[in-house]
Order: sequence, then C-alpha cells, then structure tokens
Amino acid sequence: MKAKAVVFTEPGKVVFQEVDCPEAGPGDVVIEVTHSWISNGTEGSFLRGERIEGDVAYRPGDPWPFPMVAGYQKVGRITWIGSEVEGFSLGETVFAVVSKINGMFDRHGGHISPSVCAAGQVYKLPAGIDPVAFSGLVLTQVGYNCGVRPRLEPGQTAVVVGDGMVGLWAAQALVQRGAYVVLVGRHDDRLARFKTTERHLKIKSRSETGAMQVREALEGPVEVLVDTVGSTAILNEYLPMMRRGGTIVSAGFYGTEDQIPLQHFRNQEIGFDLVSGMTRERLEATRDWLAAGKMETLSLITHRFPVEKAAEAWDLIRSRKENVLGVILEW
Repeated sequence: MKAKAVVFTEPGKVVFQEVDCPEAGPGDVVIEVTHSWISNGTEGSFLRGERIEGDVAYRPGDPWPFPMVAGYQKVGRITWIGSEVEGFSLGETVFAVVSKINGMFDRHGGHISPSVCAAGQVYKLPAGIDPVAFSGLVLTQVGYNCGVRPRLEPGQTAVVVGDGMVGLWAAQALVQRGAYVVLVGRHDDRLARFKTTERHLKIKSRSETGAMQVREALEGPVEVLVDTVGSTAILNEYLPMMRRGGTIVSAGFYGTEDQIPLQHFRNQEIGFDLVSGMTRERLEATRDWLAAGKMETLSLITHRFPVEKAAEAWDLIRSRKENVLGVILEW
C-alpha cells in the first residue's frame, strides 16, 4: 500500500513524499494519523548522520543510514483491524510508535500515514483528554523514566541539567516523587515552563554545566543528578556535590565521546541509571500519569506545522530563529 511520510533522504535533507508500505496482516492495525510529535534531539541526531539506530552512534565504516522515515510517535484513528487483533475498535483514537515501511534503511518509521502498525505498537488512550497530549508519549516516557528510576526519598535534592523536553518532563516526574528539584538550563522561555513553587529552583546556566551556580545555590548534597544533555563534563563537575551513594541518571546521547573514568565515581559509591529506549510498561505508566495530571505536555508545544511543511519545521528547529521546544506535525 502507499502512504505519505517525512523522509530523511540524506544528511540535512527532509522531504515529504509518497512511500511504499507492506500490506497489513492479521496482527496489524492501520491508523490514519492526525498528529505526530517531532523528537528534536533524537531525530535531529539521525538527520545529521550521528546515529544508525536507537542509541547506536555512527562510526566510520558503518552503513550510511539513509533514506529513513523519521520519528517514532503519533496519534490517529484506527481504520482497519487485523483478524487476530483484539481490544481495539474501528474509529478509535490511539497512540502508536513505529510503523512498517518498505524501501528504507530501517523498515520502521514514525511520521507516516496511513500507518501499518503491529498491534503491539499501538496503545489505547483515555477518553475526554486531547489526544495531542499523548502524541509525544515515547519522549515523555523518557522523562518519566528519568524521574522514577533513581533512588530518592521525599525532600532530597535532585538536579536536572538540560531544559529541553526530556529535562522538563524529568523535573515534573521528580516533583511528583517529592524531591526538591533544581532545573538547570540556558533558555529563559524553557525554564519558565517548569512550574515551580518555593520548594523548587530554576537556574539559568552561564556555562555548559551550570555546576558552579548550583554549588552556590545549594546548602546540602545532591542525591540525584539527571543529565539530559549528554556531556561527560556534567557528570564530572557535579560529582563533588553528590551525596555518597547517590545516583546519576544518564539520558543524553554521548555519541562516540562517551568514555569516563569509573574509579572516582566508585569511590563515592555512585550508582548509574542509564536511561534509553522504551518499554510497554513505562509507556502505559506515563500515559496514566498524563491522564491523572501528574505530568503535562501541551504547555511544551511551541509550534505546529502542516506535515507537508515538515522541511520548514526542521529548518526552524536547526536554525533556532525562534524559541522552539515541542513541534507538532498536523496531518
């Protein structure tokens, strides 16, 4: 069957074009997409040719990962259900991860409609809530994972470095766990989206790490450090502030520059949570937190583009001519 998709055809080039998909089978559903959410960091890394799949960095000699259908998250209406699929109904609005596609480097992609999806890639959504709130669920789940994984007691200090979407969602999740949250970023408009009370702190960083400013602002040790930027400098500069036995949550992409000496972390018995990918359990838990109002997404959306103008969306993301955070493609 034929579909339309956002395709990265070569480094830096984005095209909205017709693509070929396999015919849907008995274990599939077909979804007419209404909205998809761009993952600025991960998709941008693929567009630059820095990755070949998932969190696998491109290294000289690897196959060039183009063309590819970008993305991995969307919402839409079910238009067809395979004979072996249970629990869904025609016309139902759902969230879906990746869909099947032919003729690409990776035979799965996100920004594509109609989408042929294995039923295991499809998630039911609660009624009465704007489906767009769930259209970035995979990325939201990364922030959720950052917040729920580390060892933490209410009232302890958690520092989140990076004011992108993952950082903001990580901060939201840590607030729900009762932490004293310090969000460190470099953008006034993004920091403003972290709804703080007197119990939390926002710091506009004057450096890549912001470690000196955090050290000046805090009286006690840091129990949890969340790095959403992908910088080994952040890990090293915050180590002297960390409580013995604390936890570092690593959620950034480090490429091939990911070597750190372990001994000085071991000396302080620092634990590491290496956050990557997704699981069905976490996606469902994140969906339920969104439905319960424990985390929110709509306020992080700054731009919406017709999907036909996906290349313009990427021009804006890369140029940073405007303050860009959450970018939605409307189908």
